[in-house]
Amino acid sequence: MENAYAIEMLNITKKFPGIIANDNITLQLKKGEIHALLGENGAGKSTLMSVLFGLYTPEEGIIKKDGKEVKISNPNDANDLGIGMVHQHFKLVECFSVLDNIIMGVEPVKNGFLDKSVARKKVTELSEKYGLHVDPDAIIENITVGMQQRTEILKMLYRDNEVLIFDEPTAVLTPQEISELLQIMKNLAAEGKSILFITHKLAEIMEVADRCTVIRKGKYIGTVDVKTSSPAELSALMVGRDVNFHVEKKPQELKDVILSVENMSVAGEPGKQDVIKNVSMKVRGGEIVCLAGIDGNGQSEFVYALSGLLPVKSGKIKLCGKEIQNMSIRKRSMSGMSHIPEDRHKHGMVLDYPLEDNMILQTYFKPNFTSKFGFLKRKNIRSFSDRLIEMYDVRSGQGSVTIARAMSGGNQQKAIIAREIDKEPELLIAVQPTRGLDVGAIEFIHKQLVAQRDAGKAVLLVSLELDEVMDVPDRILVMYEGEIVGEFDPKAVSQEELGLYMAGAKKDEVKV
Repeated sequence: MENAYAIEMLNITKKFPGIIANDNITLQLKKGEIHALLGENGAGKSTLMSVLFGLYTPEEGIIKKDGKEVKISNPNDANDLGIGMVHQHFKLVECFSVLDNIIMGVEPVKNGFLDKSVARKKVTELSEKYGLHVDPDAIIENITVGMQQRTEILKMLYRDNEVLIFDEPTAVLTPQEISELLQIMKNLAAEGKSILFITHKLAEIMEVADRCTVIRKGKYIGTVDVKTSSPAELSALMVGRDVNFHVEKKPQELKDVILSVENMSVAGEPGKQDVIKNVSMKVRGGEIVCLAGIDGNGQSEFVYALSGLLPVKSGKIKLCGKEIQNMSIRKRSMSGMSHIPEDRHKHGMVLDYPLEDNMILQTYFKPNFTSKFGFLKRKNIRSFSDRLIEMYDVRSGQGSVTIARAMSGGNQQKAIIAREIDKEPELLIAVQPTRGLDVGAIEFIHKQLVAQRDAGKAVLLVSLELDEVMDVPDRILVMYEGEIVGEFDPKAVSQEELGLYMAGAKKDEVKV
């Protein structure tokens, strides 16, 4: 009788300094199924998949492929066994083309020379078969994140992988790209591929997964049939308690204007139109204003201009009545602005620094952390970092001395949020603050945003998550092609109407 399991990971234990990342975990993937792996940030999901892909060697346990025990010492072994992985942070060479990235390591050679024609034909056929339409000649750094992800998927398919691992594949995608990806996963499963799907998003699990295995703090909790389960049941298994999916807010008490933007424009690339066009808006103390829109419509550039990462072409930015458009980033920070950036690796952390140094990136020069002779006060820094780690439940193997790169993406995010909120800003700019976080952490972060609002601070939230857009803010501003095209009360607008404005369908019917 043929074995029903494509992959069996039996009693896997993986340890790192100060932490047991996987503690006697068993996971069984049936052939042709989509199997979700669910857990809190730092629960050990990515570690378990890295063991399967050969990036880590477990201290205990065995792996079986099609019923036979196998040894996977590195990713080449995994590929030889038909196991492929799309990592949370893509493994692509940005200056290479899509085609070059797909064939890297398995380049077709004819008479001693690289022969791309055969590879191009195979990539084109795979693209059409699975609806993964990409331009094989496009350079990686010039294409969208969604297209980069398709390139990663094609890398797996080009190698004829039968077991496909997706690690947080939707964390950086727009809602439309997420829908497309979930359909692609269904198509792959229908073709007989076996898929392991790591995600925090319960709605995605309910839509595509057949079964779901839950792990918590490195331990196996259970495997459930998704069709007979519910989001509430899955979230309770994941965090060990019931989770409130609705944001509780008391009636707002509006204060003075904290942020005022007057006729601001930001230049685009040379020869192209402005990315921000004559935008004016205000955020008062005691309110959360959400800037909503489909990714790529100027939200990033708008925030970069506010925080000082991009120059302003024209117009004014006022923080607490003081013009800041010509100030340095540090002066804006010292004037009462905190910024939770959308790209935590590029703008949020120095990945090769320990966690404690990342906690003081914007305040290291203050007397509490640096002596008058210029020496860092390490004891004070450690104490400060330890306090934030405990307060925000930032999970790291070695606490404050953990190198940031070694932490899970969700815990990196929690560390940034802890640092920015602890500065007690007048204005908190939060861009995709819950991206990659589990439901328990999302609930906690939303409470922190509301607490800032209730303390009379101004919060500017930028989000691509429609549920978050509808549930968290007091006002919604929709940005389309660098302009504010609508202002809404979240209690009085539907997701459908909001979607029309986000897509530009009602651009000429501005409603203020």
